[in-house]
Amino acid sequence: MHEIRIAEDLAAIVLETARKERLIKVTKVNISFGQLIQIVPEIFEFAFSEAVRNTISQDAKLSIEIIQVKMKCSECGSEFYLHDNAFNCTNCASSEINIIEGKELFVNSIEGE
Repeated sequence: MHEIRIAEDLAAIVLETARKERLIKVTKVNISFGQLIQIVPEIFEFAFSEAVRNTISQDAKLSIEIIQVKMKCSECGSEFYLHDNAFNCTNCASSEINIIEGKELFVNSIEGE
């Protein structure tokens, strides 16, 4: 379960940012995960709540966006989204593809008082 490690890292980022911004309470954390990170949102939310227990972030709500996998074919140049875990071009069926979105992990914003 890599969710635990990522949640711990996120908690550290949130707490450090809150300290720098002189927040007394973190109310919301907006994050984006690429689909290929393979986060289970419910497990991640639980892991994050444990990581921030007894901190100024303990009541923070998570808003999680999953970014769909977008690929580009090296053969024909088509851009397409992953469907049914088929890593082949939807236009020419080539397996010579590059992933251009879907591996991200972003902290979009941290809200607080």
